[in-house]
Amino acid sequence: MKILFIGDVVGMRSCEALKKALRGAKQKLGAEIVIVNGENSAEGNGINPASADAIFEAGADVITTGNHCFRQKTMEAEWERSSTIIRPANYGDDVIGKGVCVLDRGAYSIAVINLMGTTFMQPLENPFHCVDRILESCDARIKIVDFHAEATSEKRAMGYYLAGRVSAVLGTHTHVQTADEQIIEGTGYITDAGMTGPKESILGVEKDIIIDRFLTYYPKRHRFAEGETEMNGVLLDIDTKTGRCTSIERYRQLIV
Repeated sequence: MKILFIGDVVGMRSCEALKKALRGAKQKLGAEIVIVNGENSAEGNGINPASADAIFEAGADVITTGNHCFRQKTMEAEWERSSTIIRPANYGDDVIGKGVCVLDRGAYSIAVINLMGTTFMQPLENPFHCVDRILESCDARIKIVDFHAEATSEKRAMGYYLAGRVSAVLGTHTHVQTADEQIIEGTGYITDAGMTGPKESILGVEKDIIIDRFLTYYPKRHRFAEGETEMNGVLLDIDTKTGRCTSIERYRQLIV
């Protein structure tokens, strides 16, 4: 089976662009399942009900998030209700929301696991220990991990740590698609799937704002850039009998 994973969606304009392009991409690529990271999809960071609805309308089956997941107070009811919008599992069981989503497809199930790194990030539970505990009780044959982390070394370490134990480890958070897609002992891996956001930007933000910050060190209010949107992600081919990844390809599409 083919799974399309889409990197961090930046702002509502990018949600609208996703609605234009995702279903067509899903059909063209033959993807049966679409997973989208929506952690920056609301205006001003985070995710809110409007951006989540837009991503689902675009064709997503599961939405993963990351360090900005709780920025929007309007999401509290969604975190309580939804089983297909997930936050990093290593926030712990006492925190609102779920860290794992299991999709039942009859002959097999797909577990989507959301984790967050701790290097240069919030001091959450150790993600390596957290995923060990999850895997002990996870019966799904296909397991896809969204590892939302800053450090490339931590992402690479997680890829090797979970090699042969999950179907894929897909890095998010840094918004720049990397060129190191590979299969490690049957586990698809990429350090960062990239972002779905404005092409002429710096990580989705107006470039002059970020350049000025580097020149002056003054704090600046971020504004998402406008213009053409780039949709980035990866396409996975998974053997449903073994859960092993047989192919991983970078995907990139310009949405005008």
